[in-house]
This record gives sequence, structure tokens and C-alpha cells, in this order.
Amino acid sequence: MSKETSSVSVEGDAGIMDGSAPGASNAASAAAVAATGDGREDFPIIVHCHLRWDFVWQRPQQIFSRLARQHAVLFIEDPVIAEGEPRLAIDEPYPNLVRIVPQIPQHLAVDADHDAEIFLPQIKRALREHPLLAGRFDNAVHWFYSPMPAPGYMGQLGTVGVVYDCMDELANFRFAPPDIADRERFVMSNAGVVFTGGYQLFESKSRHHGNVNFYGCGVDVEHYGSARDAATEVPAAVASTPGPRFGYFGVIDERLDYELISALADRFPEASIIMAGPLAKVDPAELPKQPNIHWLGQQRYEDLPAIVKGFDVCLMPFALNEATKYINPTKTLEYMAAGKPIVSTAVADVVRNFTPIVDIARSPQEFVDAVERAWRTPDADLIAQGIERAAGASWDATVESMRNDVQQALWADVRTQAAA
Repeated sequence: MSKETSSVSVEGDAGIMDGSAPGASNAASAAAVAATGDGREDFPIIVHCHLRWDFVWQRPQQIFSRLARQHAVLFIEDPVIAEGEPRLAIDEPYPNLVRIVPQIPQHLAVDADHDAEIFLPQIKRALREHPLLAGRFDNAVHWFYSPMPAPGYMGQLGTVGVVYDCMDELANFRFAPPDIADRERFVMSNAGVVFTGGYQLFESKSRHHGNVNFYGCGVDVEHYGSARDAATEVPAAVASTPGPRFGYFGVIDERLDYELISALADRFPEASIIMAGPLAKVDPAELPKQPNIHWLGQQRYEDLPAIVKGFDVCLMPFALNEATKYINPTKTLEYMAAGKPIVSTAVADVVRNFTPIVDIARSPQEFVDAVERAWRTPDADLIAQGIERAAGASWDATVESMRNDVQQALWADVRTQAAA
């Protein structure tokens, strides 16, 4: 998937408010929509996301690369540390999707609320004046992945309603802010609709909100299906390693079981363990060091089908801990679309959604045995079932259904408010 980028930087005086009144309430926005027409077909979207657009291509990127076909999208990332005055870096990394990355010096990086005090006036100014933004995000839908910035921004940008897409239980992740659960409750209390990326999350969040919808893994079938194309070439970083190859792609973080990966390398010293993905919240010094484990680092989304083509077995070696209690890995269907046998630890959503296509191991010994079995005698019937399952779970269909849910939830609210 090609991406063209044009970078523009907007700088403002962080200490000067832009002079506008506080952002319109939902009721006021409802009246504006009622007066100017129904924007439910082409509503703009303002997103706050804790994941970088250029990080591993996963749920937010899959969803908003598709929504951007019909909706202007403003993708606001968490601030990054940078020298100089607080400022906004603004570019368009994907057609019809504009990204804002706030830049802040270390001594001013206090917390999410202080960030909002600094950057809200700059964002308002950019929404009025910046050539990529001006006039494009009036009466937008406010969409949150991270609840952290919500108290500082919600109700301040003239939005017509709130969506919360809960893709993980972020409070359980390493280094999670201590107040993230309170902020999530705030977002959910204001959201017209809540989405979850896993069924365990759906059950959990449904206890606290009346309109929760489970949308699990989707897959770009054509993209990952190219791993089954004879013309697709396995990259040298993989092809040059000895076979058999047992591989994983994704973030390398606290959710992986490193003792299990080490045990797999010890059990099959003739094999290559391919680990393709960026490190996050993990000390590189703590990674297993066997010579047959290959840590390839972050890879381009475009290259993943060629990489997975080189795997004899696809791995999902997740630790069973608080960080993985609610996950529903997007890579499951991606591996299936590639036509590969898959071995996973007993992650609850994987067990519920993907057995028997995925071979579930409930102990380290079962895991290494399952990998050997999948390598030596891959089950063609299960692989075919996986390809068929992936074909019926496209991101296109998932995103269109989510879009319909937003329309029904938020525009029903807007019409009710406007009529009041």
C-alpha cells in the first residue's frame, strides 16, 4: 500500500488562547447539523490514538485507511519529545487523512491534561487556518482509542458525538498511567457507541455501557493472500536463514513469552526462529540470544506477505498475563490468508474464535510439539479452512458495519437533541 507524504509544520504561541469561546456542546452541534443538513453520510472524524500512524499497521490503520475513502480524517497522535517551543507537526501520510503530532520539550511534558492546555489552542487555530484542515472538520465525530486526552479535548472541538474503540485493555499494559481506567469511564459515559476488538473486552465493557459492539479481527485478504502467489519473492533477510523457519510478525513487547521462544530455539537448533517487528517496552538485553533466533526489527506493511511466505509455521507465542487477557490478535487472520499452519498459546479470544484452525498449546511442551507437528505434517484441510475463514472476514465489510453503527447511534442522538 503506497503512501504519499507532504509535511507542513504549524507553530503557535502556546501561551495565547485563540480567543474563541469554549467548544460547542453536543446539543449546540446538534442544532448546527439540523440547520445545515444531515452530515451522516460524509461526516469528518477527529481521532485520538496512542499508536503512531507509521508504527505497525494494525486496527486503527486498517479502519481509517478505509474510512478515509468517504470521510475526512484528522488523526491526532500523542505528543513526542522535541526541543524548542511546543508546536504541531502536520502532514498527510495517507489520502484524505491528516496527521497531527504535537511536539513538546521534556520539561513541559507533565501529563495529558497539561498537554491539552498547551495544544488545544494550537489545534483550534490549525483547524481554522491550516490548508490541510481549514473548513474540513466542522461537526466531526470524535473518535477515541486512548482515553487519556479525552478530558482535555472532549466538547472543545465542536464535535457531534463520541465513539470509543477499545482495542485492548490498556490499563493492564506495562507502564500504563494510573488514572487510565478513570479516564476510560469518562469516555464511555460520553460515548454514543463503543466498539471492542475482542469478545472478552465486549463482555467486560458491556457491563458499563448500553451500546457496545464487538468487531474482532479483520484482514486485507488480497494483501496477505499474495503470500500464496508464486511470483512473491521471500526477502533475503528471511530466505538466507536455514529452514525450517518458524516465524512471528508484530510488536515485540511484554505480551510475548520469551522463555517459550527460547525453548523453541533450543528444541530445534537447526531451525530459524524469525521475529519480525519493533521493540516496545522491552529491554533488548533481555531478549533470548540463541544464534538461530533472528530479530529483524520493524518491517513495512507492504513487505509482510513476502516475509510470511518464508515461514513454515506461523507463531503466536503470547504469554498468558494481564496484558494478553483481552487481546484478539489481528495477525491470526493474516496468517490464515497467507495459507500457513498456525500455533498459538491459549489466549482466550484465539481459543474461542479460531480453533481448530489454530493449534492451541496449553504448555511449553505442547507448544514445541505442535510446532514440530505443523512443520512436518501440515494439515492441508485446516489451512484451506483458514483461507476460507479469512476470505469471509474482510476489513472492508467490518469497517462498513462500524460506520453504520456510528450513523445509527450518533445521528439518532443528534436528531433527538436538535428536536428538544
